[in-house]
Amino acid sequence: MSSDVCLLIRHAHILLPGGEFLVGDVRTRGGEIVEVAPELSGEADREIDATGLTLLPGVIDPQVHFREPGLEHKEDLFTASCACAKGGVTSFLEMPNTRPLTITQAALDDKLQRAAQKCVVNYGFFIGATPENLPDLLQVQPTCGIKIFMGSMHGALLVDCEELLEPIFARGRRLIAVHAEDQARINQRRQEFAGITDPAIHSQIQDNQAALNATQLALKLSKKYQRRLHILHLSTAEEAELLREDKPNWVTAEVTPQHLLLNTSAYEKIGTLAQMNPPLRSPHDNEVLWQALVDGVIDFIATDHAPHTLAEKAQTYPNSPSGMPGVETSLPLMLTQAMQGRCTIAQVSNWMSTAVAQAYGIPKKGAIAPGFDADLVLVDLDNYHPVQREELLTKCGWSPFEGWNLTGWPIITIVGGKIVYEKGQIYTEVRGQALTFEG
Repeated sequence: MSSDVCLLIRHAHILLPGGEFLVGDVRTRGGEIVEVAPELSGEADREIDATGLTLLPGVIDPQVHFREPGLEHKEDLFTASCACAKGGVTSFLEMPNTRPLTITQAALDDKLQRAAQKCVVNYGFFIGATPENLPDLLQVQPTCGIKIFMGSMHGALLVDCEELLEPIFARGRRLIAVHAEDQARINQRRQEFAGITDPAIHSQIQDNQAALNATQLALKLSKKYQRRLHILHLSTAEEAELLREDKPNWVTAEVTPQHLLLNTSAYEKIGTLAQMNPPLRSPHDNEVLWQALVDGVIDFIATDHAPHTLAEKAQTYPNSPSGMPGVETSLPLMLTQAMQGRCTIAQVSNWMSTAVAQAYGIPKKGAIAPGFDADLVLVDLDNYHPVQREELLTKCGWSPFEGWNLTGWPIITIVGGKIVYEKGQIYTEVRGQALTFEG
């Protein structure tokens, strides 16, 4: 399907930029949306009858770990982008903890080249901060931002004390995204709880205080230099309340579906498959995070898709790795919550597309309107289908939400005006584009 193809989507329940719905038609041409109206006439290369389906802007997942290069036995850019397409994710922002680490222009260029050859959806990449690579952080292009691991990391990517963090915040204007956990506290608590092999201890070792300490430090440095800060995968009630009281207008935060919908009770059911960083928390944390999201204290949703093989996950804690996949299930999970009345469909789309595009300065994404890119997903909100391991496209082949009965599954996903996923089939010849970032 060439880039100048004309698609005509008919009779869809279209989410408009203001949050209202229109039953009507959308025409795309040359990778862009050109018309939105109750009824459109004229020819098209492909006409899609979307009667009974809801048309949303494609999801932008702003935090994923796709493992290439160096860890392709867990996932790679092709398998991960296919999983994205199946989940309605039309763009992603990927993290730097690959092998080699994405901490130089050469490493970033290598990833961009790999993605251009393999990715069926759009892509962007973070540059990772180390205590030594400040010149790279100031110069590397194009990148969505600087990723700082304040904790839950070892090796060069760990930047875990104020004297190492401050020079990064002090120089440059690029967005800084932090994994906020206090490594010193984690180290101390690992010693306190040494020898315990129940994975539930993970949530006590990397406790709420470890997260709060790091978020407080990042916020302090951001305010000192008025530096654009994004707090990744907020997980605790305490952090949400801190931001409710003290959140400058240049600070944003995200939450994962896992931290909204799973809690420490998951360890009993799925063991180490529930292990992630920062860990799952209490039902109280779930509720406070939900309220913060609805109130706008938390700005958007990311999956932190971080796959490991079932064999790796089968190791005894603490040798089992932290992380879980998420790109295939995030949109249905959230739309199911909307259908249950916890939020609206328009809110879900804002959290998973519009607000992400705004926060990262991604032009022409996140809305269904003329002039915007034709990154779209048609979802079925009338039928339910369970998460099944054998249907997953992620290379790791499992989900912490296996068995959950969800609605809002994508029927068709469109990237740049090209159908990339349709009723179970991936069109593997489609290629996404490198994202651009303004500001």
